[in-house]
Amino acid sequence: MNTERDREDALTLEILDVIDRNKDVSQRHLASHLGVALGLANSYLKRCVRKGLIKVSQAPANRYLYYLTPSGFAEKSRLTAQYLSYSLSFYRKAGDSCQRVFDQCERNGWQRLLLCGISDLAEIATLRAMERNITIVGIYDPLSERDIFLNRPVWTDFSKTETHDACMLTDLQAPEKSHTDLLSHLDRSFVLVPDVLRLENGSD
Repeated sequence: MNTERDREDALTLEILDVIDRNKDVSQRHLASHLGVALGLANSYLKRCVRKGLIKVSQAPANRYLYYLTPSGFAEKSRLTAQYLSYSLSFYRKAGDSCQRVFDQCERNGWQRLLLCGISDLAEIATLRAMERNITIVGIYDPLSERDIFLNRPVWTDFSKTETHDACMLTDLQAPEKSHTDLLSHLDRSFVLVPDVLRLENGSD
């Protein structure tokens, strides 16, 4: 999910899901679970209350209990179905997109591929590569704190990456920025951009 609306829907679903499982959740715990600032979590929580998705009641010791309303349960079901539909659709599109990149690799005689960006797309590419004569040597991700991803090494320094024939962009968070970064290390012809990312200056 890349649009602002997608992000809002994802956060709303997370809030509804957390409250459905734990009515006694604090706003601080909610913010920590969502990975957002306390103020943003509070803002989304209030929005859900205004929409009639959540009911608030005061409990002892200045605490609050949150309940999903019938509308909240219905919205949770709708957003869950929407998310699953999006996920399945993305998986199919991403898989087909990876296959087209691998076709290009085979035409060029490239067998060793470096991925750029830890993401669902990187996972799909790694799994699909097993069906082809393609070896994923590892993942380059300058912002990652991980050393291993799917049993493959992760590098934050491009100069330390293992020998590879080309690099495939798999960053879903900031693909344009990662693409520019790759072009500072490699000639454009060796930077492969899956069409599922829809970068205008990506490769075919």
